[in-house]
Amino acid sequence: MSIPYSSLQKIPLSYASCSIGCGPKDTLPRRLEAISEAGFSAIELSFPDILDFGALTTGHHIGPENYTAILPVAVEIRKLCEERGLKIMMLQPFSNFEGWVKGSTDREDAFARATGWMDIMDAVGTDLLQVGATDTPEPLITTERDVIVADLRSLCDILAKRKFRLAYENWCWSTHAPGWKEVWEIVKAIDRPNCGLCLDTFQTAGSEWGDPTTESGLIESVPQSELRKRFDASMDELARSVPSEKIYLLQISDAYKLSPPLEGKIVGGLRARGRWSHDYRPMPYDGGYLPIEDVARAVLKTGFRGWFSVEIFDSGPKGTGKVYDMGSFAAKAMGSVQKFLKNCATD
Repeated sequence: MSIPYSSLQKIPLSYASCSIGCGPKDTLPRRLEAISEAGFSAIELSFPDILDFGALTTGHHIGPENYTAILPVAVEIRKLCEERGLKIMMLQPFSNFEGWVKGSTDREDAFARATGWMDIMDAVGTDLLQVGATDTPEPLITTERDVIVADLRSLCDILAKRKFRLAYENWCWSTHAPGWKEVWEIVKAIDRPNCGLCLDTFQTAGSEWGDPTTESGLIESVPQSELRKRFDASMDELARSVPSEKIYLLQISDAYKLSPPLEGKIVGGLRARGRWSHDYRPMPYDGGYLPIEDVARAVLKTGFRGWFSVEIFDSGPKGTGKVYDMGSFAAKAMGSVQKFLKNCATD
């Protein structure tokens, strides 16, 4: 399927609130101002940003389960966004929900957290909840597909009562669903009209192409020619098999090839790919190396023309931090996305 550039010019553009700013002075209001002035029309609202803004405005820490205190803060954030012409497209990241043992305190806490987050969604005016494929290790959770599907189906049914949707995302370090195909199989099995995919250029290429623990930055268990063949086949399958209406958004970022590579399975308390995701994700054309255009083209070939959302975590190629002016940074991100769209077009 061809991808005419004319069909990409009206794609709505969003920016994750958690992926801009490099210090304590870069408060949420200043982030929203930079994102709006750069021309983005929406944000993904990060739950930690709600807590931080609450602490800023109330002068004291607000616990993540203190929804009585969180909800007024969420209302204020909605007002800030409306003043800047920004829609709150999605609340994120809702993690480690599925797979807990039935009857366990962890499972009860997960469903209680879901109710609290839905109240926040009401307060900020969004209908979309991002759920990341759990990275809780076994045996704390089960990876049995039937259990995973049943949990997420229950969550979809709860969300549906408020006319909310669930955007399920593969995290490339997930315990049970690191790739796009795994989350797509789960979404199909859930079989609910309010359940779709949150796809991500980094998460997809980072699970099937890149590896932060190798010198080459590539998966080295197969020859590079075979790796390319498999990756191309996977992208072709994505383009052919996923209905466009089951894709709710595409998140955009790249990754640095690390030198030296990360050592060990656990780095700073995170799995290697988790650490890679946390610190080493620049915007397109700013030092990364993953085949992110291939991922986006596969998504666009489904017919999807919905949200493209910038979600970058750029601490520099060494992960030591990066200092920048937010206004200039957001404008640069907008330019990189516009270039990205042009390069993804095939005619």
